[in-house]
Amino acid sequence: MQLQKTRTPITEVHLYENQHHRGNHISDHYHDHFQILYALNGEGELTLDDKKYEFSKDRVVLIVPNSVHSITAHAKLSVLVLAFSPTALGHHIEEGLLNGLQQHSQHYQLDVVRASEVRQILRKILFEQTDYDPLCKYAAPVYLYELLLILIRFNKEKKSEDANDMRSLRLRNYIDTRYFEDITAENLSATFGISTRYINDIFKSKFHETPLQYLQKVRINRAKELLIESDKDIVSICFEVGYETLSTFYRTFRNIVGMSPNKFRTIKKESIE
Repeated sequence: MQLQKTRTPITEVHLYENQHHRGNHISDHYHDHFQILYALNGEGELTLDDKKYEFSKDRVVLIVPNSVHSITAHAKLSVLVLAFSPTALGHHIEEGLLNGLQQHSQHYQLDVVRASEVRQILRKILFEQTDYDPLCKYAAPVYLYELLLILIRFNKEKKSEDANDMRSLRLRNYIDTRYFEDITAENLSATFGISTRYINDIFKSKFHETPLQYLQKVRINRAKELLIESDKDIVSICFEVGYETLSTFYRTFRNIVGMSPNKFRTIKKESIE
């Protein structure tokens, strides 16, 4: 049977929706541009270069040019399709990113955090496609780079760490970059989609402390830097590193450092002078 080559007109980067009703089957085909498929909702099966994959909410597929694929919907399946031409990235960037993606089609089952990041990027691209100002045409490639970087880094983490190690590293990175937010065991559980007990177990196994113990250390270490490097008021530092009350900040600082923030600042600045 002769395969069908689709010829959807592609500008540089274009995002659109495809809806597949239950039982619909898109037969084997290929095309001369890249596609990133993101399942918004529903369930189906995707065949990619003769390999079958479940295709459901938060799953992502990268399809390279001339890669044969088909989709069967087991339930109503809503898919966002991000199509882009081989020239959309520019020669040097394209070559570097494709090396990171191994230059072949791939299926990704993203974790909760990565899926959320991908959704936000897709929303940004949809907004830029409204052409609300002349700069919109420059925005889509920027967000495309960001999306490809997420997939590349996700690939590297999958290869280097097992599932629990990956979760622990993402937890730590989440805390490192959001320590100033209101982080609790409950919202960590909600964000990562696993129980608080399991989060504590895998994080402690990897780093020998719980996520909240690590959070306090990150906050206090940042507070120590600010005490030494700036003249900011203690209450401002308390606020900047994520504490809601001075009493909690003072108590945590003393427990970890062994002295008050004021005494720590005085001693460190005298040693510098």
